[in-house]
Amino acid sequence: MALAKLARDAAALRAALAPRRRAGGRVVFTNGCFDLVHAGHVRYLEAARALGDVLVLGLNDDASVRRLKGPGRPILSLAERAEVLAGLTAVDHLVAFVDDTPLALIETIEPDVLVKGTDWAADAIVGRDVVVARGGRVERIDLVPGVSTSEIIRRIRASA
Repeated sequence: MALAKLARDAAALRAALAPRRRAGGRVVFTNGCFDLVHAGHVRYLEAARALGDVLVLGLNDDASVRRLKGPGRPILSLAERAEVLAGLTAVDHLVAFVDDTPLALIETIEPDVLVKGTDWAADAIVGRDVVVARGGRVERIDLVPGVSTSEIIRRIRASA
């Protein structure tokens, strides 16, 4: 079952990553809300996965999505978003987090590569200092123009 990719917590995920690390694998981490997964998300996750040997996806829980995106969000619950994302071949591990930023998660997992979209300024990427201080790197991936959850919601509302 694809949901086997969903870690119980950051500590369990760190333990699950240990064998890959010992074998020299590079751990890539990215995070987000991933509400209404679309082609832009899929391309982004595939590009992130290509930067290392294992991709960890930190997924905002429902309360943090609501705080970040506002009332009416998320459209899909954490369980629904996790199930869809776990079905993607690019995603090796999923872990939910309750904070508004993934900083504590990044500190625990210690990724070798931290990835965000180019909609984030390099110096605004949460966890950047932690990853770079450990000898890792931060990569920014171009987003698909005009493809976003907010745009999909806007189109749905316009056609209703």
